[in-house]
Amino acid sequence: MAKFRGKYRIESIRAQWWNYGWNGAYFITICTKNRNHYFGEITNGKMVFSSLGIIADILWHEIPNHSKFVSLGEFVVMPNHIHGLLLIDKPDNPTDTGHAPVVDTGHALYLPGKTRFQNIGKNTISSIVGSYKSAVTRHANRLEIENGWQAGFHDHIIRNHAEYNRIENYIIKNPQNWDDDKFNN
Repeated sequence: MAKFRGKYRIESIRAQWWNYGWNGAYFITICTKNRNHYFGEITNGKMVFSSLGIIADILWHEIPNHSKFVSLGEFVVMPNHIHGLLLIDKPDNPTDTGHAPVVDTGHALYLPGKTRFQNIGKNTISSIVGSYKSAVTRHANRLEIENGWQAGFHDHIIRNHAEYNRIENYIIKNPQNWDDDKFNN
């Protein structure tokens, strides 16, 4: 584990060869701290929201209002995690894909010694997810609702339409498949 200013820090798990502010479709998973069921429970294959689950759902819908070039694909708030598709479509973006929800990065390679992308700035996946988690936390704390997030989040850069469709289907069916879900503890 690397150190920064004498303290251990977690190395980034983001793809070093990719700028997460580029146009593309991203599959995001955000987990609660200790996988606690803060957002509600699954009953008969359907998500039943707690108060915090309602807040999490509403604020996910709000993401495009705060991130100008971001639209939402399918998403689901589960008892202890959120799966969602975030689509970035900025004009004049280096990987401008028109309005297609996917990017072709199949041949991109990380080359040691090359400058890695820092992903700093508004409308990067990290800033969008960080702002979302912060907003949910602020609302929960204001209402004195127990809450907490796992540090970081999981992401996947979607590379083609078949992959997009497979992930979209996974998200839609996630509540029905809760009993077999790896996040179900």
